[in-house]
Amino acid sequence: MDTTAWQTTAELAVFLDRATAHVPATERRLLQVLKIGEEFGEAAQAVIGATGTNPRKGASHSWDDVTAEVCDVIITSMVTLHRLGVPDPEAVFTEHLKQAAARTVAVREA
Repeated sequence: MDTTAWQTTAELAVFLDRATAHVPATERRLLQVLKIGEEFGEAAQAVIGATGTNPRKGASHSWDDVTAEVCDVIITSMVTLHRLGVPDPEAVFTEHLKQAAARTVAVREA
């Protein structure tokens, strides 16, 4: 992953920590994890809108909207790793990705 993305999300995390300094640190971490769920909900809503499966709203979104919402989930997740106090979020994520990919390949080859 592009290191610039990790630098940018680190800056976002610092901004959010400063903006919510009045909230206890433990609560900020919990709320940040919940933010991932909120963003996922928006991605799900966009899928429903792109497929036109809500009879009240019809085709209310495009697949470009879905793409944007999925990007928001990824950004929020990256910011969360920073805000959880992970010492090197990029390294932790990269290692986790390698392990997850290895498990997937192992299942495929079994």
